[in-house]
Amino acid sequence: MTSNQSGAGVSAWQVLRNPKVWALPTIIVGAVALLLSLLYMGGIVNPRADLHRLPIGLVNSDQGAQLGGQQENLGARITAGVLAAPDPNQQVSWRPLDKAAATDQLASGKLYGVLEAPAGLTAAVAALGAAAQPEPARPSMLVLTNPGVGSLASSLASSISQEAAHQASLQLGASLSALPAAQGGAATNAARLLVADPLAVVVQVGHPIGPHSGLGLTAFYYTLLLVLCGFLGANIISNGVDVSLGYAASELGPLRTQLPLVRISRTGTLAVTSVMSAVLAMVTSSLVMLATVVILDMDASHLPLLWVFSVCASAAVGLGVQALLAAFGGIGQLIAMFIFIALSLPSSGATIPLQALPTFYRGLAVFEPMRQLSDGVRSILYFGAQADAGLARAWVMIAIATVAALVFGFAMTTYYDRRGLHRVHPESS
Repeated sequence: MTSNQSGAGVSAWQVLRNPKVWALPTIIVGAVALLLSLLYMGGIVNPRADLHRLPIGLVNSDQGAQLGGQQENLGARITAGVLAAPDPNQQVSWRPLDKAAATDQLASGKLYGVLEAPAGLTAAVAALGAAAQPEPARPSMLVLTNPGVGSLASSLASSISQEAAHQASLQLGASLSALPAAQGGAATNAARLLVADPLAVVVQVGHPIGPHSGLGLTAFYYTLLLVLCGFLGANIISNGVDVSLGYAASELGPLRTQLPLVRISRTGTLAVTSVMSAVLAMVTSSLVMLATVVILDMDASHLPLLWVFSVCASAAVGLGVQALLAAFGGIGQLIAMFIFIALSLPSSGATIPLQALPTFYRGLAVFEPMRQLSDGVRSILYFGAQADAGLARAWVMIAIATVAALVFGFAMTTYYDRRGLHRVHPESS
């Protein structure tokens, strides 16, 4: 039935003069604005100050050589010095590893970078003391980056590693200041300068990703698409079902349509919306992959697995939103927005690593969906779909979230139905 009745004769000014009209929207909008500002900006103001145990590998590939008349291994000395350096706030978690183990952990996202003393380091430093070298070759330390963990995470690890290498170079230079004289002969000025600060820093990509990977950000934005599709889809489905069953009116421009009421229990309504969310997750996930992988040529592998994961992730979000809408009604939209968007985005660890977030956000990351899903997508896109790169945890959390949403949603609607708390008041029958 379409209604096009004229208004009741109350002017807009009369409505605006009523304080009760302003009270609730002002409180809710103001609270939302304040909370969103605190949540989104609170995690990004000072990542370096919030840094806690950023995982960086420490590798010594140096075999040692004769230096100053005795056998030395400067790589071992440097790595030991890095480990012993004061770090009162535990900003870095240095992990001594061999080359193979460090490569494996870079390839699974467990390390954000690696600082390596390369093979032949001691021999290269010893050569600086040789006399009459016109252009002494400068030894180097290697810094390996991992863009798959995110551009900021990789940049932080690289910056910290370069700082550690520079400090090690200055300390080594102080201990080598007498090296030219000990080797005999006159050293050039260039050699003396090199001995004072002997080590260069060479930055290389330790685990490369494709050129169409957004510098490691495609995993985050792809996950965001899955969450938004699940969240927005659930709201659209819920409203559409209410309109189809006659529990809500449909307004299109000046036209208002109210369909005949179809009586159905709250539990039955939730069953309908849940099934639709799960089914439409296949449609939205397919379209997301079509847009990102096919049209935009995003780098992606393991496409069947990526599709299945996308469907399950989006469906889990949709089921969670449907459960909240069924349990709390209209305010459920706001609750779902905070759970799946407002609290989830800053605690995802996808743009700013978890180790650079305040403690509050690291706590949220234990259960908030964006962190779990972005780890799974990152594992599929960048780390060969390895289970220990975050994919196994993502699957477990998807399963837990799905079960929790179904149990909570149907428990609440069953309770409402048994108490006779129907959506249509008995007087309307």
